Amino acid sequence: MDKRVANADVAVEKLPDGATILMGGFGLCGIPENLIAAVRRKGTRHLTIASNNAGLDDFGIGLLLQTRQVKKMISTYVGENKLFEQLVLAGELEVELNPQGTFVERIRAGGAGIPAFFTPTGYGTMIAEGKEVREFDGRPCVMERALRADFAFIKAWKGDRWGNLIYRKTARNFNPVMATAAQYVIAEVEQLVDIGQLPPDQIHTPGIFVNAIFEGKYEKRIEKRTVTKKG
Repeated sequence: MDKRVANADVAVEKLPDGATILMGGFGLCGIPENLIAAVRRKGTRHLTIASNNAGLDDFGIGLLLQTRQVKKMISTYVGENKLFEQLVLAGELEVELNPQGTFVERIRAGGAGIPAFFTPTGYGTMIAEGKEVREFDGRPCVMERALRADFAFIKAWKGDRWGNLIYRKTARNFNPVMATAAQYVIAEVEQLVDIGQLPPDQIHTPGIFVNAIFEGKYEKRIEKRTVTKKG
């Protein structure tokens, strides 16, 4: 039951080339900083990464784009990363864009064992090209397939050695749902506490979903710093 590993480098030792990874985070909030850095050091290549966005040019998933370790991104918003744009236009990076609600529902369905679902979102757009369309109550809906991955990289606030996790505020974002939809889930936490220190009714991700856990160190970079001007 003790799922602790020494650090991020140990956690990603078995990550193979060509793996598919779900990565939590919204912008730079709640991203698995330590695991991303460990993958860069390991040099694993041809990765498919499903994440809401691609980080910045020099932080988050952007670090893996710099080293050309990512083959494909499955995302909802990529507008903050100029390197991402350059790689896509140059044909060096595949991209699959999803409406944000569709993206998270695909992952939720994957975790719940639901192979596909119908949604009106995206009907009549490029998103629907090549997909089955059915009408429900007079409204056309597009069939979307569930999304699962080989690995999920999760960032939480607190965790224990059994893998139980608590997230903090908006850093929760996509992390809990991603923890349910991968074959192997690695969680990095700000605080690794003893068994019994997490209130049972406040646990967001039960340890049954987590395979490995470690305590990380965080830069927590602010994506866009906005301050009030004096006067």
